[in-house]
Amino acid sequence: MGAIAIRERLHDYIKIADDKKVKAIYTMIESDLQNNEWWNDKKLLAEFDKISDDFETGKEKGFTLDEMNVRLNKIKKQKK
Repeated sequence: MGAIAIRERLHDYIKIADDKKVKAIYTMIESDLQNNEWWNDKKLLAEFDKISDDFETGKEKGFTLDEMNVRLNKIKKQKK
C-alpha cells in the first residue's frame, strides 16, 4: 500500500477512533509534531530572512510565477 493510501486510511480511522486510541496515537507521534514547527527553527528563519534580503537588494534575481511554470513544464516534458 502506498503512502497516500495509508494517509487516507489513517485520516479516516482517526475520525472514528475512540478517545483512548486517538490519545495513544498522539503520544507516539507527539515529538515529531513538535519538531515540525518550522516557525520556531531560528536557523531556518535566518535562512529565509537572508533569501528575502538577497532578493530585495537585487543580489538574487528571483523568478516570476510564469517563469517558474515555463521551467517546470520543460522539466516535465524532459521526464516523459
